[in-house]
Amino acid sequence: MPFLQLSDMTLHYDVSGHGEPLVFIHGLGSSGRDWQPQIDFFSRFYRVIVFDIRGHGQSSRPPGPYSIKLFAADTAKLIKALTESPVHVVGLSLGGMIAFQLAVDHPRLLKSMTVVNVGPQVKLRSLRLIMKMLRRFMTIRIQGMRKMGESLARDLFPAMEQASIRETFIERWAENDKRAYLASMKAIMGWSVADRIAGITLPTLVIASDLDYTPVAFKEAFITRMPHAKLTVIPNAHHAVPIEQPEIFNAVVASFLEAQHPFFVEK
Repeated sequence: MPFLQLSDMTLHYDVSGHGEPLVFIHGLGSSGRDWQPQIDFFSRFYRVIVFDIRGHGQSSRPPGPYSIKLFAADTAKLIKALTESPVHVVGLSLGGMIAFQLAVDHPRLLKSMTVVNVGPQVKLRSLRLIMKMLRRFMTIRIQGMRKMGESLARDLFPAMEQASIRETFIERWAENDKRAYLASMKAIMGWSVADRIAGITLPTLVIASDLDYTPVAFKEAFITRMPHAKLTVIPNAHHAVPIEQPEIFNAVVASFLEAQHPFFVEK
């Protein structure tokens, strides 16, 4: 198992395939192993790098506070350690926030960026959203990570035929360290690089699920401020679309990447 030693912790990572480097960054409470459908597909064409962010998976779980800027700094060190060329980066949710932060703090490390079901800021603009986050904090503190996973699984994978996906999700969610998870949640609250996205000049794909927590209109609004961004909406999909609809998701990302560097992809 490969690990990268940082000053205060170790990052667990895995590399598969050959070609241009393609880095996947997972979401809150997830880990690199949840990218398996993408590893299987993209490692035929790219050097795929997945890792567990600070406080998640097999990486160290140092005490907080955490921040998106800190997660991005960790990721930048990993990229520099594993490759000498700019990378394509794909980030889901929290991973997309990290990608945005990388794009403004370390633009020379990136060749393209794909962000999934996320925007360049997290602002709790309504009482409904504030109450939702408070309920999540209370559920974790009082009932624990498994209970939180059970609640999330019903929202992320609601279809009857997704029962096995829900079960796997709950078991993996229960493995999360409560303190590290809460530190990561706090890192998200109030984060923003919205005032800097006009300076992101690399090719950017924004993927939105039509049934995601945040409306498609939110994504439509911010991409108008990014000079080389495009939006693709995946229908009948929820927040964790890379797991829920991997074939469609992979095809969308592959088409975008192929436009940056043409290669043959089996459709």
